[in-house]
Amino acid sequence: MRTRFLLALTLVLTLPACSTIKGWFASDPKPGDPAELVEFEPTVDTDEVWKRDLGKGTDRRKQQLRPAFRDGTFWVADYKGRLTSLDVAGGKENWELDTELPFSGGPGLSESLVIMGTENGEIHAFESATGTPRWIARVSSEVLAAPAAGDGVVVVRSIDGRVFGLDENNGRRLWVYDRSVPLLTLRGNANPVIRAGIAYLGYDGGEVVALRLEDGALLWEEPVATREGRTELDRLADVDGQMIFVASDLLVSSYKNRLSSLAADSGRLLWFKDIPSSTGVTVARTNLAISDRDGNVWLLDRRNGTTLWKQDALSNRGLTRPVFYEDFVVVGDADGYLHWMNVNDGLFAARTKIGGKGFTGAPVVVGDTLYVYTRKGDLVAVQAGSAL
Repeated sequence: MRTRFLLALTLVLTLPACSTIKGWFASDPKPGDPAELVEFEPTVDTDEVWKRDLGKGTDRRKQQLRPAFRDGTFWVADYKGRLTSLDVAGGKENWELDTELPFSGGPGLSESLVIMGTENGEIHAFESATGTPRWIARVSSEVLAAPAAGDGVVVVRSIDGRVFGLDENNGRRLWVYDRSVPLLTLRGNANPVIRAGIAYLGYDGGEVVALRLEDGALLWEEPVATREGRTELDRLADVDGQMIFVASDLLVSSYKNRLSSLAADSGRLLWFKDIPSSTGVTVARTNLAISDRDGNVWLLDRRNGTTLWKQDALSNRGLTRPVFYEDFVVVGDADGYLHWMNVNDGLFAARTKIGGKGFTGAPVVVGDTLYVYTRKGDLVAVQAGSAL
């Protein structure tokens, strides 16, 4: 197997803590440096509801271990092989396993299983209700994307470009889709998305493919970004972020300057916007939120890509994908801050310090509570309180 070189984009931040309140940048940052925190007058209070230490989180390789949620339960894993099931209301532990496996992607969920990928190309399935091991399967290389499941098939993307369809009951291989990938890519893969018997996957060359779930046959592929540029770095076009369905449209972002809306049945381009992002998109009604690779946060009309506002005070801070929480857009940064922006105008409403090293992925919103999983291994529940 040929060797792939993976580019991990790591921001080293040495940022001062900042309380409220009156100005813009404390000093002019140098090009490429993380922006210093802006001062503002908070308009809403935020409270930490509970916090649970769930292991070691991720290491310098930044495995894609992000909490999975369904029906009042979180499943959370760390890179040392600890897998935990918790009740969402108070963070009470349902069960915990210390597998000592090198988890690198997941958890993924089926109707009855929680499914993990490892650095050495193994797929481990456990009973979601009890943690009982069910089966083990092998794929061709490390798994960074969370496995997805539908119609009895588990879809697994490995970093060498291969996609595997596994039998949900026993892990038996049903099919393989093989596709080459560029020599230099970002370290990460988009999670497969399954809908109506089709699996959708983003690729490192800037393509989106649709595979028939029952046999892995290619239904269509669409380039959403082209690999043009003078150097390998200039040509990075990975589709690594969260893909979202809205009705019959598939919303996709690429690291190389392209946010696109595609028709899910054919891959036909509906609209595009020149916004580069490796973290993906979030949608609430007609609003679409995205953080770009330079650290700008955008709110768009998801029907046509029209810009509603852009917040540019968080440049180079290593932002997560933003999420919608009540009347706010919330995004995390690599220094462990949550930034709360008013959905109407993008102005800052609050800032919450959770901890250093940042987050494994975007916050998860359940009801009136926002949950974040830190790279240190803490799952933290936060709520917005009364207006100030």
